[in-house]
Amino acid sequence: MTDADDTTVRSDGGSEPPRRTVTIPDSIELPRLLDFYDLQDDEHTRISEFYDRLRDGSLSTTECRDCGDLQFPPRVMCPECTSDDLAYVSLPHDGTLFAFSAVRGSGPLGMTEDTPFVTSVVDLDGVDVKLSARIDGADYDDLSIGDPVTLEVVDIDGPTDQHRVFYRFRPRGDTA
Repeated sequence: MTDADDTTVRSDGGSEPPRRTVTIPDSIELPRLLDFYDLQDDEHTRISEFYDRLRDGSLSTTECRDCGDLQFPPRVMCPECTSDDLAYVSLPHDGTLFAFSAVRGSGPLGMTEDTPFVTSVVDLDGVDVKLSARIDGADYDDLSIGDPVTLEVVDIDGPTDQHRVFYRFRPRGDTA
């Protein structure tokens, strides 16, 4: 829809399209879909026990009672035998760096101001579980494959009313 009063006549007889200015807000409320962290209650996820245990300071996962397969992340059905008879078991809080990389450019939503940071694959001690996790408390150049790391539970602040948590690791002995 064009308002004739908004049209400007150019010197060559043609006309320019209407023009106006819009203002962009300083911050934008993002849709829930773009939130990096899961809603962690039993209403929103079938692995809420994982988050409950993590909130209490215990890293855990599921183990199949039928075939004994240990999976990470936790599952609601065994990928090996398709049984749904799974039990939560505690995992070690210590491991070693299996692989790592630095995120130096733009991080995911909610982490853009944290760059650079280290992301890794951690091989947990004593179990056949490797998991991806962020490494806090060290720069990329300070780390080596095989370095010992330990669990860190991170409380997530906003944008829901839920008390959400996630896990990271840090070099063993670093308690900052």
